[in-house]
Amino acid sequence: MLDDEFRNNVHKRTFWENLIVKKFEAPVVIIFALLASLFVTYIIALGGYQIGVVVICALIGLPIIYATVAYPKFGIISLIILSFFINYSSRFLPEPTPIGLLMDLWTYLLLLGIFVKMKKDKQWGYFNNTIAYFLLIWLGYNMLEIINPVSPTILEWVFTVRTVAFIMLMYFVFLYHIRTKEFIRLLIKIWLALDVIGAFSAIQQEFFGLLPLEREWLYRFPERFKLLFIGGHLRKWSIFSDPVVFAYNMVAAALLCIALMFGPIKFSKKVILGCMATLFIFVMLYSGTRASYVIIPAGILMLFILKLNRQIFIFSIISGIALFVLIKIPTSNSTLARFQSAFKPSKDASFAEREKNQEAIRPYILSHPFGGGLGSVGVWGQRFAPNSYLAKFPPDSGYVRVAVELGWIGLLLYCIFNFVIMYKGIQYYYLIKDPELKTYCLGMVLFIFAFDVGNYPQQALVQYPSNILFFLAMAILNITMRLDLAERKLKPEIKPGKI
Repeated sequence: MLDDEFRNNVHKRTFWENLIVKKFEAPVVIIFALLASLFVTYIIALGGYQIGVVVICALIGLPIIYATVAYPKFGIISLIILSFFINYSSRFLPEPTPIGLLMDLWTYLLLLGIFVKMKKDKQWGYFNNTIAYFLLIWLGYNMLEIINPVSPTILEWVFTVRTVAFIMLMYFVFLYHIRTKEFIRLLIKIWLALDVIGAFSAIQQEFFGLLPLEREWLYRFPERFKLLFIGGHLRKWSIFSDPVVFAYNMVAAALLCIALMFGPIKFSKKVILGCMATLFIFVMLYSGTRASYVIIPAGILMLFILKLNRQIFIFSIISGIALFVLIKIPTSNSTLARFQSAFKPSKDASFAEREKNQEAIRPYILSHPFGGGLGSVGVWGQRFAPNSYLAKFPPDSGYVRVAVELGWIGLLLYCIFNFVIMYKGIQYYYLIKDPELKTYCLGMVLFIFAFDVGNYPQQALVQYPSNILFFLAMAILNITMRLDLAERKLKPEIKPGKI
């Protein structure tokens, strides 16, 4: 395999040297480039700036498309960056602009990249793991929903499976292309750097006000303003699609930083990670998303269980005392008051309303074992079957949505799938010997656990970048175990375990 990779690298280097260094020295190429530039200029002058935009997009887009397929590391990094900014960039465009198609294109290109790679590097063993099998079962169940007789229209399934199925397949893309400890390290740095950008964007919105385009987006629909302006305070959403996505990503990033702090790194880096975790938790409060407040102690509890030692014990005690003080301290601050209300659900009107909706939908779930059809709830249900019963139902919870759309059988499969992910992640954490890989595995377990908990009070995994990061975290669980086993094969005295 190493010889093949060496030959491929030599071939690529020779290709680019021939193309850039040698070919562009030829007079014919220079003449062709001049004629092509004159032709493009003529077309723009004849057709207007719209043609110019198309030409520029083609000149930029075609090389990027090639790079995404030929260089999957570039494609993966681009996908993660795009997933963070795709919703924010939509603020600059008219409301119905299908900007989500760009993410679809990126996923298609990455999947194409796997098939291209497989021609030379047929490493099917990368996909041989328990999580992959259960993911395929869950994916197959979603595909079979196309024949659900209860679904009012097939269009709901078509538009929903586009974002559900192909996002799931990103797990296999990550699993196949992430092959080194260094690349995992790079991805986590990019991931946290993007979250820092999101944190500072929220600070800008809170203390310096909204940017003109953000303000225009907020007031575009009166219902949007009413939803975000609660208790005399505007809920912040940063660069994300809404306050819930913003809050969940900040909390999950904070837990990831806390996990990394207990890894084999320098003290200065631990201080930086601690400051980042504090920043993420601090700005999360501006979202006004009470569900995210509960995830913090839940994540710390999971950390306490998995990594029980003197440091974790002291950290958990200090965190518990700080949380108790924040919950009990009298305050007139609206942000802190909303935080405290998250731990008093019996006094929360929205929580009571949510329980009422779930109670009302329970008979429907029990009488429809396969649900009302994928996409029957939410945006696509309102668009393609606006008069149906499910189109008017507010699911709130991600688990409730699965139960309504895919039935109690689907909910059972979904819960088993999530249990398997957590079970294997925890198992890998205890099996891995390499301290750095062990820390990465722990961080991913906490990240996945945070979204599993957060998926009950809200729909945690339906928006970018949460869905992309969730499947990335799933893949890293397997990748860390795989890399650890590979390292141990080089050390005969350590007997490798089983995936």
